[in-house]
Amino acid sequence: MKIAVIGTGYVGLVAGTCLADLGNDVICVDIDEQKIGQLKKGILPIYEPGLGDLLKRNLSEKRIQFTTDGDEAIRKSEIIFIAVATPTGKSYEADLSIVEAVAKQIGKNLNGYKVIVIKSTVPVGTTSRVKEIIRTIGKNKDFDVVSNPEFLREGEAVNDFTFPDRVVIGVENGNARQIMEKLYAGIARTNHPILFTDIKSAEIIKYASNAMLATRISFMNDIANLCEKAGADVKEVAKGIGLDARIGPRFLQAGAGYGGSCFPKDVKALIHTMKGNGVQGKILEAVEAVNEAQKASIVPKLKKLVPDLKGKKIALWGLAFKPKTDDMREAPSIVIVNGLQKEGAKINAFDPEATKTAKKIFSDVAYFADPYDAVKDCEALIIVTEWNTFRDLDKEKIRRLLAKPNIVDGRNVYDPKEMKELGFNYIGIGR
Repeated sequence: MKIAVIGTGYVGLVAGTCLADLGNDVICVDIDEQKIGQLKKGILPIYEPGLGDLLKRNLSEKRIQFTTDGDEAIRKSEIIFIAVATPTGKSYEADLSIVEAVAKQIGKNLNGYKVIVIKSTVPVGTTSRVKEIIRTIGKNKDFDVVSNPEFLREGEAVNDFTFPDRVVIGVENGNARQIMEKLYAGIARTNHPILFTDIKSAEIIKYASNAMLATRISFMNDIANLCEKAGADVKEVAKGIGLDARIGPRFLQAGAGYGGSCFPKDVKALIHTMKGNGVQGKILEAVEAVNEAQKASIVPKLKKLVPDLKGKKIALWGLAFKPKTDDMREAPSIVIVNGLQKEGAKINAFDPEATKTAKKIFSDVAYFADPYDAVKDCEALIIVTEWNTFRDLDKEKIRRLLAKPNIVDGRNVYDPKEMKELGFNYIGIGR
């Protein structure tokens, strides 16, 4: 099938590359000429395991191409994916200005029947709005607009697209349904179905899914705070909760709070949408408040070990909001670094992938290419991101390199009993 993907951000680039790998002819469109130039050479603007090799293979086999000419891409394609950004607006609503601009561009270039697929995360009612814009502007009225929200985890995106838990598609008629069934036939599985639903339900499914996962994280962080006060271990509590088949074990890890491009933005946008429809979003308001408090709780924990941080050197392991990505949007590390600098601390930082991103955000931070070098002569180590590489490092060496054996483990990477036996002053989350 001939497909245009408008927007080469995280979602558009992953979707476009994976659709090409399924045998489709894909044109990816972006207004950023420098990015398009790099992508033509197979150079990724993001870090995502497995995506680089996939992109290079499909470039060499000429199944994917990149362009800044959106008009031509639209005219050449049967299916057009809208995968542009929907950032948070001034009132925490989803800013749909880019989506609407793309809809106008599509309307001007319709030259036959096409299916327009909204892949961007958008509030309920957006698909209808896009349809109205295209119909108003376009001379050709023969088209359908469907909702096909993405559920990609950064660091696991290629696998998530290729072996999804489910593919959600909101459609209005049988013609669009048949085309979308054909498009996704190569990845449909008995236990990983295509869920066809009405368009508004599909739009809400995306937001509700992310909000539920964010709720589980904030709930466990609230429980972790109780565990600290009562003397319990949140790891054991999470294990006991997760063994209940009605609940399950995933997203029950207490830590320094969630971040990234999805959860913070989508929770805010869903609260705004709920209020706009006369529904109180009290649970989600609490989810967001708990998360922000959790990010801000790390520096006070450190001050229990190092009461006066002025002029003290502190090591940070992890800057990305989660492992297997270089994404720092809404990352807990931002709150932590700002808090440390406000206290007058000096910061040594290490992250396997996010240093380049961090340099655009922070000033007066020393970056290291090795985790051991980062902790040398520091008064304490804070673990902010649970990269696997941290789990099996030489703990004796870490203790020797630190000026003081202080660790605040914001992701519960280590076992408190072992760390204390090794001579560390160790503080975890809810342990």
